[in-house]
Amino acid sequence: MKKVERINIIMRYINNRAHFTISEIMREFNISRSTAIRDIKEIEAMGMPLVAEVGRDGGYSVMNNSVLPNVRFTNDEIKALFIAFMATRNQQLPYLKSRQSLTEKLLGLISENQQETLVHLNQVLLFEGTNPHNPDLLDLSDLPHPMLEKLIQTILLDSYLLLSLKEEKEEKSYSIYLLHLFREKSLWFIDGFDLEKEKKRVFPVDNLTEVTLLPGKKRMSKKAIFDKIKRGDASTNLVLEFGPEAIMQFKKYHPLKVSISYTNPYQTTALLKTYVNVNHSEELAEMVNWLLFLGSDLKIKEAPEEIIQRMQERLSLLCP
Repeated sequence: MKKVERINIIMRYINNRAHFTISEIMREFNISRSTAIRDIKEIEAMGMPLVAEVGRDGGYSVMNNSVLPNVRFTNDEIKALFIAFMATRNQQLPYLKSRQSLTEKLLGLISENQQETLVHLNQVLLFEGTNPHNPDLLDLSDLPHPMLEKLIQTILLDSYLLLSLKEEKEEKSYSIYLLHLFREKSLWFIDGFDLEKEKKRVFPVDNLTEVTLLPGKKRMSKKAIFDKIKRGDASTNLVLEFGPEAIMQFKKYHPLKVSISYTNPYQTTALLKTYVNVNHSEELAEMVNWLLFLGSDLKIKEAPEEIIQRMQERLSLLCP
C-alpha cells in the first residue's frame, strides 16, 4: 500500500474512534512502530486534533474540536473545486500526485446527492487532452518533467540557483537568479538572470538535469541584478499597445522572450516593450509575421523603421 493511501485509511480509522494506541495502528496496518509514529505526526500536521496520553502503549485520544468550525462548502464551491481538479488532467502540473487524495477528501465531506452531481459533471465535461470516448482515459502522462517538483522545492528555499542543463549532447551549468517559473504551450520554462553573462535568459525545464542552491560567493546582490535588468530594458525599440482582440491573439501565440503588462484591472488593454535585433534577418521576419498575426486591434507606439517597412511590403503584397 502506498503511503498516501495508508495515511488516508488511518485517518478514517482514527476518525471512527475516540481512543487508539500506536500498537493498534501497528497491528491494523502491519507497519513498524517508527512508521506508525511518523504517520500519526503527519496526520496531526494536517490538522486532526489528537491528544497524546501518557502510558506504556502511547495512547491518543481524538479531541472534539470546539475551537475550529467545521468546514462547509456551498454547492457552487464544490462544483468549482471538482471542475478545477478535472481541468488539471493531462496538464503535467506539479504535485498532481496529490490530486487523487484531495478528490477523495472532498468526496468524503459532501452528501450523496452532491456526489451524484459531481459524477454527472465528470461524464459530460471534457477538457483538452481527454478522450471523448472515455473521459477517464488519460491520453497523456499526468506527471510533469521529473525535475519540476525538485525545482519548485529549491525555489522555495532561495532564488539563487545553479542549473545543469543538457544542451546539444553536452551538459552545461548556469548560475542564475530566478525571476519567474512559467508554463507556455504545455512546457515549463525558467525565466532567470544569468549571473555570469549578466543578462536575462529563458531555460527549458525539459533540459534540466540538476538544480541546487548557488554558493554565496558566486552571488550578485538583488539591487545590482535589477539595476542591470533595468539598464537592459532601456534598449527597448519596440512598444506595442494591445486591445482585447490583440490580447486574445497574444495568448494563442507569442515568442517566448516577450511578455505583456496589463494596463487596467479588467485585463482588456496591455502594453509590451521589447528589443528586436533588426540586423538579424530571421528575428526581424519572425517579428513582422507575429505583428500581422496580432491583427488590427494592435497599436504600434514605437518601432524600428525596418519593421515598419517590412510590414508595409507584406501588406502591399496582400492588398495590391
